[in-house]
Amino acid sequence: MAYFHKLVPTPVGVLTLIASEHGLAGILWENESRVLARLKPSQEDNLHPLLIETERQLNDYFTGQRKIFDLPLDFNGTEFQKKVWAALLTIPFGETRSYADIARQIGHPKAVRAVGAANGQNPISIVAPCHRVIGANGKLTGFAGGLQTKAFLLNVESAMPELFR
Repeated sequence: MAYFHKLVPTPVGVLTLIASEHGLAGILWENESRVLARLKPSQEDNLHPLLIETERQLNDYFTGQRKIFDLPLDFNGTEFQKKVWAALLTIPFGETRSYADIARQIGHPKAVRAVGAANGQNPISIVAPCHRVIGANGKLTGFAGGLQTKAFLLNVESAMPELFR
């Protein structure tokens, strides 16, 4: 399968958007190689229609004009990871869930750590909102883009305004 990428400047840094023949396969943070290793080498394509549309929707998100992304997605992972990532897509804009909530939702209530690991391997950040998953105590936990970026994204959505008082 062929992959195409485009670098996009955003308020949270330069993101690498990756598309396959089937949909958006990745939104990667700067210097993020863990997900890229799962995807075959890609060629740069700044005119790829899906990458252009993804950039447009991300810009709308960051300016407060978009709450729901409408993009075809192509997750590359294990079946368990795909269940976790599908569950992320059900978290409404402006809300958060705990890892335990996600584990219960996918029918594996004792797999909280495995859910955390799968969440950390999410290849399509922001669109599949892994930033909306927090610790059971309500605190921010690990995030590939960094906790400051996670807080910024939650602030964009006003999901945790108490972080910014």
